[in-house]
Amino acid sequence: METPNNTYPALDFDESSSSDASPLSSAVPSPSLSLVSTPITSVSDLPREIKRDPHNPPVFDKQPTEPIFYLPPLLSSLPHTYSPQTPTVTKGRVPRASINRLPDIDPPSLSLHKALHNFTPVTEDYAITPYVDAFNWDEIELPEEDEREWYSITFRSIRRQGSDSGPLDAADLLAQEEAVQGGGLILYWCGTPHPETRRNLATCIWESRALALAAIARPRHIQAMRLAAESYESYEIDRWTLRKTAGSTRLEILPYNCCSRGSE
Repeated sequence: METPNNTYPALDFDESSSSDASPLSSAVPSPSLSLVSTPITSVSDLPREIKRDPHNPPVFDKQPTEPIFYLPPLLSSLPHTYSPQTPTVTKGRVPRASINRLPDIDPPSLSLHKALHNFTPVTEDYAITPYVDAFNWDEIELPEEDEREWYSITFRSIRRQGSDSGPLDAADLLAQEEAVQGGGLILYWCGTPHPETRRNLATCIWESRALALAAIARPRHIQAMRLAAESYESYEIDRWTLRKTAGSTRLEILPYNCCSRGSE
């Protein structure tokens, strides 16, 4: 597997689709975010000198002094056409919500969105654990009649010692909001660098690879790419297909390049 150095992790290294800009300045937080209860309100939510709240995105100005096991996912807020709902969430697993809303979402993806409220790692060693074993996939259940494939990316990194992450964290949050507004991003999850090895894992789940590729070309993502070059010693990107077949309630987690059935 290639491990490029000193270059920001684009969502996919293949050709990208062009897209108009989706300025975050047009986003207005909604007091009622469907299926999520802890919305991010602004970049200023990122903690600096206070003790880290596990419901806030991680920052890396200082090395963590204790392991953080549960890190909640950032789920994209649903379109305005969807009424607020109360999903079944395991105690203590409260996801974050994006400010922006998805422009649309299909029924199977809506089922996945709801199920991912319980998405969590099952080991503190998620940064070095295979994707299929690092999360509670066996607890992510969808309706039996649903049949669909989704596109997922894992980003494994080694943080550069002493790197100043403040500007990158802010840019990354803006890029996430831009991706939600552009459509297709269902979930983003990012762990915390190991205090000794500085290894970390992040993952995002998309409605399709085509929508993930389109996000690469947008200005907020490009800005984050520029800021990230100094933040990592190295990184690796893997691409996955999440497959749901009719008659089953579980997802299959499969390498993208060996199993895609043209779901883009």
